[in-house]
Amino acid sequence: MNTMRIDILNPKATRILKELADLNLISIQDTSKNGFAVVLKRLRGKAKSTPSLDEITAEVEKVRSK
Repeated sequence: MNTMRIDILNPKATRILKELADLNLISIQDTSKNGFAVVLKRLRGKAKSTPSLDEITAEVEKVRSK
């Protein structure tokens, strides 16, 4: 299976791609919606613990002081 990223320039192409998907010739995964949220959720799931607001503030102040 090959994966490609395609920028659609003409709305007619969207219709054609949907028709190809209906024929089970291609699979379409819409990554434009919530793509960042999915990645963020996956990364947060791997984290052992989430820093508290005080820890974040302390780190920001430490970096600012440098």
